[in-house]
Amino acid sequence: MCQLCGNPNIAHRNNLPRRDFMFGAAVAGSLTMAGQADARPRKARKAESKPEASPPRPENVMTPDAALARLVEGNKRYQKGLTRRHDFVAEREALVGGQNPFAGILSCADSRIAPEYAFDSSRGDLFVCRVAGNFVSPENIASFEFAVDVLKTPLLLVLGHESCGAVKAAISSNTDKTTLPGHLPSLVTALTPAVKAVSGHSGDELENATKENVRLGVEALKTATPLLSAAVNEKRVKIVGGIYRLANGQVEIFA
Repeated sequence: MCQLCGNPNIAHRNNLPRRDFMFGAAVAGSLTMAGQADARPRKARKAESKPEASPPRPENVMTPDAALARLVEGNKRYQKGLTRRHDFVAEREALVGGQNPFAGILSCADSRIAPEYAFDSSRGDLFVCRVAGNFVSPENIASFEFAVDVLKTPLLLVLGHESCGAVKAAISSNTDKTTLPGHLPSLVTALTPAVKAVSGHSGDELENATKENVRLGVEALKTATPLLSAAVNEKRVKIVGGIYRLANGQVEIFA
């Protein structure tokens, strides 16, 4: 080791000029500091070099109550036919790297019910699961667990609608004791609890069963353990129900 500059690979003569000695010492010091910096954990260096990325749609980061208010306002615009202009190209570009929808919606598969239109939303705003009869299943529970726990979605809506064919079929099948063809009995089985719960009640049976199906769906999501129930208890998510009116496009929020 050189006694003048401290470099282990060089043995300078004792008559090294002062300027060369100072340069050599500076280089050795720089190498030592660099070695110390590189000795830090790679994860720590990476965290310092890359700041946390902002969400794809920063405007979608909101409280559950604010998310519900935004849905209601969007539905009001839709009812009036005064929807906003959407730049599909720009929306696609903004979402290439991810998504953070502000609401998740369990909707009927009925072609007349389109949540993205009904709430005048943009791409990346709504996380939608659709099935005839808008009933809760293990698959859509898992989907909403992903939305709430991973995507941080603050609001879930179970959306039924007037004149639902699936609910109507479930009522007829239960009343007439008939079995529908193909896989349709699976829909009847899923909707039968709502049909039986309102059996004998006053009022329109289809309307009653449709609302009860929504109410049961909201309750099923709220109590789905372990993820959704925890999010509800911690007030990270709000879960509500609604009915879509075919004539004017209004969504009546309840439950």
